[in-house]
Amino acid sequence: MKLFQKEITLPSYQRGFHIITDLVINSIPEIKQIHTGFLQVFIKHTSASLTINENADPTVRDDFESHINVLVPENVPYYKHDYEGSDDMPAHIKASLMGASVQIPVTNGKLNMGIWQGVYLCEHRNYASGRNIVLTLWGN
Repeated sequence: MKLFQKEITLPSYQRGFHIITDLVINSIPEIKQIHTGFLQVFIKHTSASLTINENADPTVRDDFESHINVLVPENVPYYKHDYEGSDDMPAHIKASLMGASVQIPVTNGKLNMGIWQGVYLCEHRNYASGRNIVLTLWGN
């Protein structure tokens, strides 16, 4: 079994849902050495998250952003954690709803996802710097 782990810093993204699949793949070229295995992508932040979804039509990402803002609105009077602005607590809630990691099968040196699937960075803050993610790859 082979095991690889890297931590990378993503470029800064504006608030919203962004496909980072190619960036992830290009950051871990060792994936070509894995015949059967897994890649776990983990984000080291509490106000951004990861998910897998539609990678072709950008309106899906727009709709994700619109809907999650309705689901978890800003400026709710019962939020106590607002030290960094009105997007602070909603960003934490959104990150917990979406999740901190995704795990993807690797087959013959490639991510084994559906043709219309991509890895999303879900940026929930209005002003965020580059996010750190840990890539852990293992398999035969």
